[in-house]
Amino acid sequence: MKIEQFEDKGLAHFSYAIFSECAREIVLIDPARNPQPYYDYAQAHDAKIISVIETHPHADFVSSHLELAQTTGAVIRVSKLLGADYPHEAFDEGDSFTSGKLTFRALNTPGHSPDSISIVLSREGQDVAVFTGDTLFIGDVGRPDLRESAGNLTAKREELARQMYHSLRNKLMPLAGEVLVYPAHGAGSLCGKALSGASSSTMADEKFGNPMLRELSEEAFVQELLQDQPFIPKYFGHDVALNKAGAPAYAPSVQQVKRLAANAPLAPGVVVVDTRPEAEFKKGHVAGAFNIQQGGKFETWLGSIIGPEEPFYLVGADEATLEDLIQKTAKIGYETLIKGALVGSPSAEATLPKLDVEQFRQHPGQYTIVDIRSATEHRDEPLFAGSLSIPLPELRERATEIPTDKPVVVHCAGGYRSAAGSSIVAPALPGTPVLDLGEAVKSFQSAAAQH
Repeated sequence: MKIEQFEDKGLAHFSYAIFSECAREIVLIDPARNPQPYYDYAQAHDAKIISVIETHPHADFVSSHLELAQTTGAVIRVSKLLGADYPHEAFDEGDSFTSGKLTFRALNTPGHSPDSISIVLSREGQDVAVFTGDTLFIGDVGRPDLRESAGNLTAKREELARQMYHSLRNKLMPLAGEVLVYPAHGAGSLCGKALSGASSSTMADEKFGNPMLRELSEEAFVQELLQDQPFIPKYFGHDVALNKAGAPAYAPSVQQVKRLAANAPLAPGVVVVDTRPEAEFKKGHVAGAFNIQQGGKFETWLGSIIGPEEPFYLVGADEATLEDLIQKTAKIGYETLIKGALVGSPSAEATLPKLDVEQFRQHPGQYTIVDIRSATEHRDEPLFAGSLSIPLPELRERATEIPTDKPVVVHCAGGYRSAAGSSIVAPALPGTPVLDLGEAVKSFQSAAAQH
């Protein structure tokens, strides 16, 4: 038996291939959008993919379960509660199947979603591992607030938080201490709030070190779980629906994106997502373009700023970068929204002025300061007295709340978000200078820490 973990760093996503050597069979759990790595793994091991298990309809990425099943003949297994629109076998508590000496059995573990399952892997009757999806993470548990208006079954966050309490204590914690824990996400995922950087653990280590598994009353657990959850990106509900239906095949969907000539005319009124480095963007770009840079968590910020019904143009610095960006866009199911993809900005009519950081440092009161970090960051790590807190995911809708009687300075924690933020605010406040504090914010953080 081999357990292979596949990691997508951009989305902090883990998927799994479990290889039964005696049967030459592979079972996949929570695969990513691009199925090619799983085909390559099967070929390298001269094995057949026989089943794809989805622990729930994911909100933060699009799965290739349907394409894998159509290509390989594998059986998709999901909870009957998911209400899947594609051919599948129900896989709920009491259900199991075997591959060689391996047995896979389902546990219904609602909490992150009403239709969440965990999969226990046994070898010759001995529990070896549990694949916990978004129920139990390393050092954390899944958030319970994503299914209030998405999916086949909806549930209020308080109700799901209570279900999570019982799933953890009645289904997962009774497993033996040596059972390996393999979650669907690691640090940086928005499906929890305090995930560890580790990629796996054991039940014993989680029972000892995971703060959400300590002795807590149900009320205390619910209160703690609901507190300070991160924002919900615009694309999350869209991906739940797409995963419930089954996404189109990856490669053809990426190939159908229209590649445009560098100087192609762009349709008026369509958003331009310009991914070039911020210094290049500020020197000249299409009026109204948003600067969501290629680095950082591009997929997450794209799906947080652009809505799932909103067409957009995609601008890359060069051909290779542009192809990479189209593939990243496909991970969240947004490739069909790309009206056209092109290299280099077709226009440099709009610019953003450069901030005189020393002038700002000496006279911060002469500026309106907009903090686009999360509300929690703004509360826990204050940087500028009197700054206006408008988190980046809300900025398009709330930019007009910003006073226009002084130049506006936009800041985040490291410069990536503020490049996007300043590009959103500037066209919303014509006639008002909008400046990006950028990476210079780090020098203010150092000063704040010393005080």
